[in-house]
Amino acid sequence: MNILFMGPPGAGKGTQAAEIVKTFGLPHISTGDAFRLAIKQGTPVGLKAKSFIDQGLLVPDDVTIGIVEERLQLPDCKEGFLLDGFPRTLSQAEALDDILGRSDASLDHVINLNVDRGLLMARLTGRRICSVCGASYHLIFNPPKQEGICDNDGGELYQRPDDNEESVGKRLDEYDTKTAPLLAFYDNKGLLRQVNGENDIHVVTSEIVSLVRG
Repeated sequence: MNILFMGPPGAGKGTQAAEIVKTFGLPHISTGDAFRLAIKQGTPVGLKAKSFIDQGLLVPDDVTIGIVEERLQLPDCKEGFLLDGFPRTLSQAEALDDILGRSDASLDHVINLNVDRGLLMARLTGRRICSVCGASYHLIFNPPKQEGICDNDGGELYQRPDDNEESVGKRLDEYDTKTAPLLAFYDNKGLLRQVNGENDIHVVTSEIVSLVRG
């Protein structure tokens, strides 16, 4: 079973992926993890990606596609996978079709987590991190007992630079421009499954499981 998770930043893809891979025994493949693995193993595309990352440059599409292809060819993906964070553009989606087609495989489900933009802003801008132990809090959903102070060690909590309203707004705009058109691409293939990502975490998980089991 091959599953793709879609949804804007803050929609809860990582949280849901962790539950779904346990339920179905699938490897969870995120582009970040695939990059780190390729670089650690020193594969040709991994080294190429590292050369761009070390210079602070964006990794080109062809390199990203190569890294994902390498990861999907590993033995743990033989019985299926859950892909998260790729594809982000139509060209990447077409490349993924080609990669899977060469192995006589295809996607079975594309799960899209729908969340209102205002809630996404609240989720993403409310995160706070402990400056000592790195523990993560949220002003609304997981607040510390004392404002601005870590429960564990009394460390000062801070907001990451990319979690401010302006940065989050840009990330959401970029998603709308580049990634949202993929919804029509997969809808036309009859693969798109829409899920309300605003529900309780367990409700969302149950809905996804039901959709996948059909």
